[in-house]
Amino acid sequence: MKEQIIEALKTVYDPEIPVDIYALGLVYDIRINNGAAEIDMTMTSPTCPMADEIMDEAKLVVSEIPGINEVKINLVWDPPWDLSRMSEEARLELDLTDAGW
Repeated sequence: MKEQIIEALKTVYDPEIPVDIYALGLVYDIRINNGAAEIDMTMTSPTCPMADEIMDEAKLVVSEIPGINEVKINLVWDPPWDLSRMSEEARLELDLTDAGW
C-alpha cells in the first residue's frame, strides 16, 4: 500500500515547480496503520504560498486509494528541505547540477 501512496503523491505538483512533490523530496515519511495513512512532508520554503493547496491535494489523492479510510498530513520543518533531497531525475528536469548545491 505504501507504493500506491507514493504513486499517488507523484501526481501532486508544486504549481511553481514542474516536478512532483515526491521527486522534490518534500515527502519525509509515510506510515500506514489499519487503513489510516499519516504522511510527514515539508515545503521548499516556510513561506510557500501554495502550502495549503499542495497538502490538500496530497490528502485528496491518497484518500482515493482503496483501503485508505483516513489521511493525516503533518507539515514538518525538521530537517529543513534542501536541494539534496531531490531525486536525480528532478535535478536533471530543473537543470540543477552538483555545482549548484
